[in-house]
Amino acid sequence: MTPAVVTPGVVTTDLATPHLLTTAAENTTSLIQSVDWLAIAPPVVVAAMALIVLVTDLFLPEHRKPLLGALTIGGLVAALALLVPLRAGDRSTFCLNEAATGSGAAGACSYTADHFALVIQALVLGGALLTALLSFGDTRRLPAGEFWFLLLSSASGAALLPAARDLATLVVALEVASLPAFALVGIKRGDRRSSEAALKFFLSSVVATAVMLLGVSFVYATTGTLHLTEIASRLDDVPGQLDTLAKAGVVLTLVGFAFKTAAAPFHFWVPDTYIGAPLPIAAYLSVVGKAVGFSGLILVTVIAFPAYADVWGPALAVLAALTMTVGNVAALRQNAGRARSAVRLLAWSSVGQAGYLLVPIAAAAYSSDEHIGSTVAYALMYAVVNLGAFAVAALVARTSPGNRLTDYRGLYATRPLAALAMAFFLLCLAGLPPGIIGLFAKVTVFSAAVDAGLGWLAVVMAVNVVIALYYYLRWTATLFRAPEGAPAEAVREETPAEGAAPAPTRHAVPASLTAAIALTAVAGVVLSGAPQTVLRFAAVNLF
Repeated sequence: MTPAVVTPGVVTTDLATPHLLTTAAENTTSLIQSVDWLAIAPPVVVAAMALIVLVTDLFLPEHRKPLLGALTIGGLVAALALLVPLRAGDRSTFCLNEAATGSGAAGACSYTADHFALVIQALVLGGALLTALLSFGDTRRLPAGEFWFLLLSSASGAALLPAARDLATLVVALEVASLPAFALVGIKRGDRRSSEAALKFFLSSVVATAVMLLGVSFVYATTGTLHLTEIASRLDDVPGQLDTLAKAGVVLTLVGFAFKTAAAPFHFWVPDTYIGAPLPIAAYLSVVGKAVGFSGLILVTVIAFPAYADVWGPALAVLAALTMTVGNVAALRQNAGRARSAVRLLAWSSVGQAGYLLVPIAAAAYSSDEHIGSTVAYALMYAVVNLGAFAVAALVARTSPGNRLTDYRGLYATRPLAALAMAFFLLCLAGLPPGIIGLFAKVTVFSAAVDAGLGWLAVVMAVNVVIALYYYLRWTATLFRAPEGAPAEAVREETPAEGAAPAPTRHAVPASLTAAIALTAVAGVVLSGAPQTVLRFAAVNLF
């Protein structure tokens, strides 16, 4: 009789033959998933802090609520610090076999902390941190506990998504990032505009998610797996009768991510959502929401669907051209005197920028995936300067709640440092000196289109860059014009002449808001001084 054999996690007795013993051991090995706790630490820490904030809120008196904001900022800083020990980018976890362990060996894993994931996680967590700084002094009119809990919950899903390597984890992470965002948009109680924006955002997102899930089900029916690398290998040899089903699955999956990236014609939710949401949440959606959509789009196209590059490549190229054109033309038509026209222009600008971000992904269908680094580099630049622009907009909104473009007239006379920072951010978005980082990012995207043989797309991008120059420069010039009713020579006078209108009242600015503007401005200046560092840092290889 064969003696009893004990394997990890399974007890077997009296196995009759060596063959059965071997089979049992193999099955045990395949059922045990490795868990690398350090690899998953960044999103786990953010999620844990969300629960801590939710529970702490139950016991805090009203005057101690600012402590919740401090906890949120501390949790996001801790999550960012946990990216440092992962900088080698060689860890994987939740693997199906022992060949793929925390050492990063080959295997079908659901979570991979590679260089791409770490860069996007740094972008997402940094964006959430700056959003928290923007919100820290301005949650007095909002339910603080719910606000910080929802922000951390959304950030945890956003941090999980770039490391996801199977479609189930990808969809779950996407929804964890999106569902709290719906509530954040509508968190201003009693505000009709906020409630309407949240409803539009929710309904359109639910439809997009349903379409994406239908596509995922088609892909699973074709390949029999959800792991991205396994899908790629099985799509290389799809039976003829399943080819149409596979193509439909690819297209429908891309539609869901096109909505998240605000690509035209799936962009219609953006202006109303940004206007109705609290300003820090609009900033969060413009950067973190966009990073989530683009990282998911990169993962499914470059890793899972390379066999159907002839399907998604041309589609993304057309979407890129349409998106940048719609966004820039709509931004060009904004009425400077209309209420919230500044936020509306930033919303349409974000749609135009999404078109530029799509270009390198489309180029990856025609050449190697090295062009993905251009999208990541552009996203890093965009995140820094767009968050800075929203930070200055939040500053102006404290004295001019209407947040019209005309409210920025003469900002240099009252807040010269904020005006200089805003001018720098706008020039970066336009791609003009001294915003070298913006110019550098646009050149890398333009080069990706040319190298991939997409000359027509490069021409469309060049035309759109010229269109965008007009409204960015018009806003920049407004900052330095004389205030309404004041002579130009009196703009810089500290004491108004006798009989002149009194100077505008200067309200106290929260230190956290000042810190957000300063951090983004310093980061933009440093990156403009060494733009090649961005591309080197953003260089990714997904294979």
